[in-house]
Amino acid sequence: MEQQFEVENIKCGGCMNSIKTALLKIDGAENVIIDKDTDIIFLFGNVDRAIIIDKLNDLGYPEKGNNTLVRKAKSYVNCAIGRMTENN
Repeated sequence: MEQQFEVENIKCGGCMNSIKTALLKIDGAENVIIDKDTDIIFLFGNVDRAIIIDKLNDLGYPEKGNNTLVRKAKSYVNCAIGRMTENN
């Protein structure tokens, strides 16, 4: 099953790395593809949509139209973490 999520705050490969790493840890998630140009995340597998949305919110990458200052700040932190772990 494929699900799409149009999100806010994806800035770079570090963001993409953090998102992909976190989503693939969820039971049932099989693959994650992120299109940075369109800010769309494609998740393949059998996972409840609400679980994915909650995880994305926790990371600072909410669905379009649901951004807050706190979520924006979280995305910068997770972006930095993603950059540090990107090449490992």
